[in-house]
Amino acid sequence: MSEFVVSTIEALEALYLPAPAAASTVKVAHAMTPHYRRLIEASPFAALATVGPEGIDCSPRGDKPGFVRIAGDKTLMMPDRRGNNRIDSLRNIVRDPRCAFLFLLPGSGTTMRVNGRAHLSVDPALLESFAVEEKAPRTVIVLEIDELYFQCARAIVRSQLWNPEQHIDPASLPSPGEILAAMSENTVGGEPYDKAWPERAKATMW
Repeated sequence: MSEFVVSTIEALEALYLPAPAAASTVKVAHAMTPHYRRLIEASPFAALATVGPEGIDCSPRGDKPGFVRIAGDKTLMMPDRRGNNRIDSLRNIVRDPRCAFLFLLPGSGTTMRVNGRAHLSVDPALLESFAVEEKAPRTVIVLEIDELYFQCARAIVRSQLWNPEQHIDPASLPSPGEILAAMSENTVGGEPYDKAWPERAKATMW
């Protein structure tokens, strides 16, 4: 093993002295608090992290603010809205309940982390309670909270994530159609894919 690889916890901790201050540890809760409730209810976006036999998966999830329902001091519920039907995250949850949400709040440097164990529910009444435009999700991710806490703003500040002057012009990036065409020898994607996507997405949003 290379001498430059950190291979023990002791070596890792020695690199990150001094030890975490009280502000880094006292913020950890094991059930919902009034302040954390306000952050989660204000968020329109979360990254969903899961783990399975093939490895780790992280996928974006978003809807109107408060789309993740606080169903009790220890329970969160996230509807699985329409997507590409790969169901990578859902496959993982069925096989390994370990799960995490990372909430972002547009305009705020604060992020919110929730770690716990999840299962998928297909309870008809629960699915219907999440319906939008009379379209219910096919499953709801039910997360039992192990711990939750806010994350400091350094990453958001460094990245200037919410600064409009730093926003990237989409035209300067490869489009989904271009990527698909390149990956499929032009059998999938291309300009027709990009042109059709806005209307297709509008019709299948929920």
